[in-house]
Amino acid sequence: MKIGLSLSRCVRDIVNGQVDINDILVIISRTDFDPRNDEHWTDIWQGYGGGHRLGSAWSQPEWNEFGVKDEARVREVCVRLWETGRLHQPRQFGVNPLRRREVWLEAILPDSELEHNPAARAAWEQYQIVSELTNLPHRGYNEVV
Repeated sequence: MKIGLSLSRCVRDIVNGQVDINDILVIISRTDFDPRNDEHWTDIWQGYGGGHRLGSAWSQPEWNEFGVKDEARVREVCVRLWETGRLHQPRQFGVNPLRRREVWLEAILPDSELEHNPAARAAWEQYQIVSELTNLPHRGYNEVV
């Protein structure tokens, strides 16, 4: 399972097919927006340079590669993260996190969490199947990282 540390960079990786949205535990974002709200969406889309020529983002240029034709797909990913509770926005609670260099962290869920959370267990088991099919290394439930 993955923990993302940047909405713009994580969504970019999902849209580009580098990360499967089903492998994401949570994205901890520096944003404070509702992707279903058109006004909020417009600000985010423009802030990350979506649909604009290279270098036009007023926040971070992570979405400069996405043209107008990509906007619906990018927004769809954001909405899905929001609606499945995988988009955590600390700014909504008065915290202003710093931008980090890291984009993704790998997470291993302990047995105690898996025993009490059937959804987490199912996601973990699916991740392990995909990991073995693609020969990606993964650690067991109880291994300490």
